Amino acid sequence: MATRRGPAPNPNSVRRNTTHALGEQKLSGTAGAGRELPKALGISTGAAKRFWKTWAKAPQTEGWLETDWAELELTTKLVDLFYQGDTKLAGEIRQRVGRWGATTEDRARLRMSFDKQVEAEAKKPETASETDMDAELYKLLSEG
Repeated sequence: MATRRGPAPNPNSVRRNTTHALGEQKLSGTAGAGRELPKALGISTGAAKRFWKTWAKAPQTEGWLETDWAELELTTKLVDLFYQGDTKLAGEIRQRVGRWGATTEDRARLRMSFDKQVEAEAKKPETASETDMDAELYKLLSEG
């Protein structure tokens, strides 16, 4: 039988740190207007162009500043290099998109939440471009 160390917890205790210092970020869940892919980046792969299009119109970009867009440009260039065969960049890309709330887990950590409309969009069937992207990634990874 384990013995308890220290005083017993107060049964009427109240948690005082219920809010996060940065607060919760509520997003509309609707796709934004986005931006055009800068031609000066020299993006050559279709996957990197789809990556830009996806993130440029993502709900997370609602409040982005110029520095955030510059970060998307850099990350898109890394994605382009990844799809050209430099698979060592996968970890760096994952870290960068994680800071934007790419996955459910990332959004929970960042305290992001969406309106109900996002749930409806998630139930839509997969589009052809997503299938092409999966096939392209499979081909890239199976070559090595």
